[in-house]
Amino acid sequence: MKAEPDSRVVKGKDVKFSVDDFEKAGTTAWEGVRSYEARNIMRDKMKVGDKVLFYHSNCKMPGVAALAEVAKEAYPDHTAWDPSHPYYDAKSDKDNARWFMVDVRFVRRLEHFVPLAVLKGVGNGSGAVEYLREDHVGAIKGMALINKGRLSVQPVSGLAYEAIVMMGDKGGYETAATGTRSKKRKVEEDGEEEEAEPGPVAKKGKRGR
Repeated sequence: MKAEPDSRVVKGKDVKFSVDDFEKAGTTAWEGVRSYEARNIMRDKMKVGDKVLFYHSNCKMPGVAALAEVAKEAYPDHTAWDPSHPYYDAKSDKDNARWFMVDVRFVRRLEHFVPLAVLKGVGNGSGAVEYLREDHVGAIKGMALINKGRLSVQPVSGLAYEAIVMMGDKGGYETAATGTRSKKRKVEEDGEEEEAEPGPVAKKGKRGR
């Protein structure tokens, strides 16, 4: 599930929702999805307890930042009826809801951010991660994230989820986009960890379109 970590104002409201915002919120309604395919995944397939990868999108370095889980199954997205909301839909009917949302609960940050560039490298063979099995690599290669990246809510196979959690726990890769070391290696080699830049806290953020 994708969200924007950087500030962007729509209809006078900041739609930013970073991993920091998510961790502070704890549980949040995943409102604002205006894609029928993404809506159908939430409405028809997502069940309480389902595991979720929280993904930073539309930013300098997109990738998986945290783990989450579905806390409440789909119910009508009331923000579609609010003219002041960034993702208001004038054609949405309260009596016959068009859009739905689920509640998602923050579980934990990944120790190592897993960039999209690294996942693409694993998938195309240009960036092998030594501890991943062949079936892990195949699962990553087949991910909708790599092959149909624009969808804001995407299915993830059990093997792909397992591989990404393993990468987030172990690190040991370099980001293809920047050539920087993974977080664990940087801390081990430099002896300190850089503090994240502060930013505005969003009550609720963009959930995709």
